[in-house]
Amino acid sequence: MKAFYKRYILYFKRPSGTSRGVLTKKETWFIILEENGKQGIGECGILRGLSIDDRPDYEKKLHYTCSNIHLGLSKLLEELVEFPSIQFGLEQAFLSLNSNSPFELFPSGFVKNEAPININGLIWMGDKSFMLEQIQQKLKEGFHCIKMKIGAIDFDTEISILKSIRKRYSASEIELRVDANGAFGPSKALERLTVLASFDLHSIEQPIKQGQLQYMSDLCRKSPLPIALDEELIGIVKYKDKKALLETIKPNYIILKPSLVGGFKGSEEWITIAESLGINWWITSALESNVGLNAIAQWTATLNTTIPQGLGTGSLFTNNFDSPLTVSNGKLFYRNDLSWQDNLINALCI
Repeated sequence: MKAFYKRYILYFKRPSGTSRGVLTKKETWFIILEENGKQGIGECGILRGLSIDDRPDYEKKLHYTCSNIHLGLSKLLEELVEFPSIQFGLEQAFLSLNSNSPFELFPSGFVKNEAPININGLIWMGDKSFMLEQIQQKLKEGFHCIKMKIGAIDFDTEISILKSIRKRYSASEIELRVDANGAFGPSKALERLTVLASFDLHSIEQPIKQGQLQYMSDLCRKSPLPIALDEELIGIVKYKDKKALLETIKPNYIILKPSLVGGFKGSEEWITIAESLGINWWITSALESNVGLNAIAQWTATLNTTIPQGLGTGSLFTNNFDSPLTVSNGKLFYRNDLSWQDNLINALCI
């Protein structure tokens, strides 16, 4: 078996704002396997400034992984515990290599019968007119669940946007989720969550920065608005530490990004622990290309989820790869009449 890796830069169609800054491009890496005339591909979706494997030796570890591919998946996953995005890329690559088609990783109705996955529409931060423009577009596209990034502009302005949505659409018509990306300070968080709760929101993601366990635990206990942990899960790799974190904080939800929490294996461990504690969850992509998004979506389809998932990021980039993934009426489809970009794997090998 041979293994290669390739760096690729994805460019946003429009600068996308979060509380951590404005994104114009996204770095990603691919692992390509070759054996007996077959190829497999996996995407290592690193997020600079957020992933625990955002380290100077990242490419060195990719090189080591490809040079030691003979060790096999299980052994390499053990050695890559501090590199969750490479774990995820490697899982995909082996699944891809061993499948009948390099892009059909998990048999399910999603791939075979075009059974869709409900997803949320993502609203990026910006000025009020830009955010309202995005919301109108998502509603026009048939989304019934909208996730709005907050925390970068004036809080009163964000409240006025939510007020304008709720004035027109009730909670039964449009489900609203907000994501603060840790933007609120602990001293003001509860007050702000109380204000936000008046708009019948589904939940808020990561209201305060990760690592403040006692503050977050208190917030989850007192908040009138359900809280979902996102960044809080990053860097927690041992089973006992995952369990201790959820037992301490007791959130309503956890949000799983396979690129950030150790791929499918790491995510499934989080799910097992969360369900044992009565904590709900959903899956979200982390700005991967369509290669990584496809893998996450196919895996998610096997989990029999019912609530909207965060898998609507495939249309963000100018140079994403053609794929059967399409979004229609607030749902993600794998269209069998559409094809993957010609010679995609070979092109990345060059």
